[in-house]
Amino acid sequence: MTVTHPVAAGAQSGPLQVPAEVVSLGPAGDYLLLTLSAPGIAERTGPGQFAALAVGGPQSSMLLRRSFSIYRADPDADTLEIVFAVHRKGTAWLAELRPGDPVDVVGPLGRPFELPDQPVACMLVGGGYGTAPLFSLAQRLHDRGCAVHLVLGATTEPRLFGVAEAERVADTVTVTTEDGSTGVRGRVTDVLPDLVTRTHAGRFYACGPMGMLRAVAAAAADHAIGSQCAVEEAMACGVGVCMTCVLPVIGDDGRTRMTRSCVDGPVFAGDRVRWDAVGTLPPDTVGAPTGGGQ
Repeated sequence: MTVTHPVAAGAQSGPLQVPAEVVSLGPAGDYLLLTLSAPGIAERTGPGQFAALAVGGPQSSMLLRRSFSIYRADPDADTLEIVFAVHRKGTAWLAELRPGDPVDVVGPLGRPFELPDQPVACMLVGGGYGTAPLFSLAQRLHDRGCAVHLVLGATTEPRLFGVAEAERVADTVTVTTEDGSTGVRGRVTDVLPDLVTRTHAGRFYACGPMGMLRAVAAAAADHAIGSQCAVEEAMACGVGVCMTCVLPVIGDDGRTRMTRSCVDGPVFAGDRVRWDAVGTLPPDTVGAPTGGGQ
C-alpha cells in the first residue's frame, strides 16, 4: 500500500513566520488550550505538524522557541489551536497570556502523518495531551473512507485529553488509565492485541511519550502492521539548525543516522527508530567516532 502526504489540492506549502494574536486561552482538563489567530499557517498545516512559538516577550532572555503539536488548524478562521502543560518558564509565560496579546509563531513545521491511498482500518494511539494531533488525522482518514479506532491513555483521568471529541470523530474509542480511575486499568499497549484482532487494523498511528511510542511500534511489528509515530523530542529551533532533537533512525540503506526530528520528523516509521538507543549515539551510526586515537 502506498501513502500520501495530506496536502489539500491547491494549498500552499512551507512554513511561515507570522505575528500571531491570542484569541483565547483556557483549561482543558489538566492542560491549557491556546487559540491563536495566525494568518496563512492553517491552510498549510497537515496532521502531525507543529508550530514554534517565541516566549517571554521582546525583552526576555528566553531566546529559544517552544515547539508544540498543532491540535486543530482552521483555514477559514485563520486560527491554530495548541494544547500544552506548564513545565518551566517558557510554558509558564504562555499560561499568563490574555486575548489580544501578540505571539511570534513559525509554522507549520515538520513532516505530517502520511495517509493511505486506499481505505484501511487505522488504530490511532495517544498518550496524555500527545493525543491532540490525532483528531485532525482522524478526520482526514475518515474523508478517505478509513475506519478509525482511537485509543487514549494517561496515568489518571484528569490527564486524558479529548475523550468527548474522540467519540465524535472515531468509530470506536478505548480509554485506559494506569490507576484505573476511568476506562481500562493499565496502559494503552495492554489493549492493543485484542483491538487489532477485533478491528482488523491495518495501520497504526501514535503520538505521546517516547516510552509509549516504543511500545506501540513493537506491538505493530508483532502484528506485521506498519506504524507511524510522532516523537516528542525537545526542539529548540524547530528548523534543523541546533541539532538538539536528533535521534537514531535507520535509513533506506539500512544504516543508522542521527536524524533531526524537527525537519525529518516528527513523524517516523515506527520500525525505523532505534528506540533502545534514543538519547545515545550508537557506535554503528554514520559519522560516529571510531576510536583508535593516537
